[in-house]
Amino acid sequence: MKRIKGLAGITILFFMLIAVAGLDGDFDKKEQSVFGALSDEEHPKIALTFDDGPHPVYTEELLDGLKKRKVMATFFLIGNNIEGNEEIVKRMAEEGHLIGSHTYNHVQLNKLSELKAKEEILKGCNKIYETTGVCPSFVRPPFGEWKKNLDFCVTMLPVFWNVDSLDWKLQNTEKIVKRVVKDVKEGDIILMHDIFETSVQAAFQIIDTLEKENYEFVTVDELLWE
Repeated sequence: MKRIKGLAGITILFFMLIAVAGLDGDFDKKEQSVFGALSDEEHPKIALTFDDGPHPVYTEELLDGLKKRKVMATFFLIGNNIEGNEEIVKRMAEEGHLIGSHTYNHVQLNKLSELKAKEEILKGCNKIYETTGVCPSFVRPPFGEWKKNLDFCVTMLPVFWNVDSLDWKLQNTEKIVKRVVKDVKEGDIILMHDIFETSVQAAFQIIDTLEKENYEFVTVDELLWE
């Protein structure tokens, strides 16, 4: 009698799981959502970030390649560079990329007064908002220099990096790729620039190489807010 009750309990539990998951008899199709036994392998996530754009030629070339690869990236834009390149920035937003401020004039924030530093960040943000209708939540401090206590003046998160491609210095596609892929690991934020042809080509090779190693490219908010 106890054995029968035990089997009945297991049977009831089984059908309860099916009902909750909404399987409707299609067990093979949905079983991984119930038991997790056949769930997809978790991909280590990393983020590609691009500073100093938009560039009238290379940013569009980069967007074409990202779209082809179905990869999302994060762009930290210089407000002054948006002038005349508004359509590129609109496309960037429409295609799902994350956009942040890189100040309006690419200034070193810790060398400015608190008021001037705040003005630079917000002026860059306002230009992005005027162009896309979206107010940025993230800022990339030029040169990686953040001003102490600036967090209390602007409601934005500063975003730094773990991997520096040095693409602006190397300007050699193979060297840039080698520098990035040799040490990259899960959760890394990669610093690049979308104002050089060599950087754009390197970004494509980095994506193609690391995707073969099972990495998934996401925007920085997915890493920071995970």
